[in-house]
Amino acid sequence: MWKRPWTYLEGAVIGAGLVATGEILQLSVGEVAWNLFAYPLNVLLAAVFVSAIILAFVVRKRVYFFRWCATVQAAIPIMVWCAVLTLVMGLSGWMSMLRWWPLVLCYTFMMFVLGMTCLKRLRPFSFAFMLNHGGLFVALLAGTLGNADVQKLRMEVRVGRPEWRAIDESDNSIKELELAVELHSFTIDEYPAKLMLVDNETGKAVPAGKPEQIVIEGSVTGGMLMDWEIEADSCMEMAAQVTDGENKVKYVEWKNMGATTAAHVTAKQRETGEMKEGWVSCGSFMFPYHALKLDERYSLVMPEREPKRFASDVTVYTKAGTVKDAVIEVNKPLEIDGWKIYQLSYDETMGRWSDTSVFELVRDPWLGWVYAGIFMMLGGAICMFVSAGRKGSEQKETLKTSESC
Repeated sequence: MWKRPWTYLEGAVIGAGLVATGEILQLSVGEVAWNLFAYPLNVLLAAVFVSAIILAFVVRKRVYFFRWCATVQAAIPIMVWCAVLTLVMGLSGWMSMLRWWPLVLCYTFMMFVLGMTCLKRLRPFSFAFMLNHGGLFVALLAGTLGNADVQKLRMEVRVGRPEWRAIDESDNSIKELELAVELHSFTIDEYPAKLMLVDNETGKAVPAGKPEQIVIEGSVTGGMLMDWEIEADSCMEMAAQVTDGENKVKYVEWKNMGATTAAHVTAKQRETGEMKEGWVSCGSFMFPYHALKLDERYSLVMPEREPKRFASDVTVYTKAGTVKDAVIEVNKPLEIDGWKIYQLSYDETMGRWSDTSVFELVRDPWLGWVYAGIFMMLGGAICMFVSAGRKGSEQKETLKTSESC
């Protein structure tokens, strides 16, 4: 071992040394604090790192380690280490991958090896190889150092009140932005109402682990829950809770703010034939939920209706004078001035009557470089495909020529 030429074994040992060093750093100084490497320090570090690779390549004939770094014996072991550590982090969910020193050190060394390999392949020059490996280098470098400049902010906006302040998720500080969001309206589309049984003692849905449900939609108004046959006589999506002359709860149509969903149901016990009838409701911020007690063991309830889609009608203003109207919904963010504005949540206590939207604002100024690296790799793959096709055609032509002769 450590006799020239170095092999994969030396590469594996170097990777193990980086992991051990990283773990010592993790235990002594804590996780990697990327906020300390924000612009312009990350740009300076990128310049220093690239300069170090170039310098190492220039003196590689004098320093064997640098010469070895441009070989496959260095590349494969560190790639395996990075893959294993990434897999471990992904499966364990310990922390953010880029905050774990062993992984950061291994990725840094892999980028160093990648940079040396790219410089080595300048002669003989391969356009496809340079696009592939150079693109990977750009994507990794930008994705790693650019992590320090990523901003994730949380903004709560009420209807008719433009908001330009947001909370930084990293330290819970309030940031004043160069843009403002005005919420005009918030809408929710909900899934149909459901009926289910709960245990009277525990309050948990039954059967335990896989509760049975009946969806009240269209012509489907009933079904079996355990040994009870349930039938919904009527269902109102917008109703108000009232009491009759006998002090019994009932529901009436009420198309106003705070209305709830309610259903009048009939339940029949399959074995005994016992009958129960009454109202069930999921409730709202104005009216409490209402259950129908079937027997000493079970009650029939209507769980809260789940949102199928929720969206915000907004206008966004920037200091540069841009005014943009948009509808923001989940997985359909608004992009403006380098920011992506996502629909994150709403006032869940108010439900579909919420007058508040919660947005997540994300800004990643290095994302363009990451995309550039990815497109370079795609271009390299296309070049390799075309080149392979040409070589195959040339070989066939050569074979035909030799056969004709």
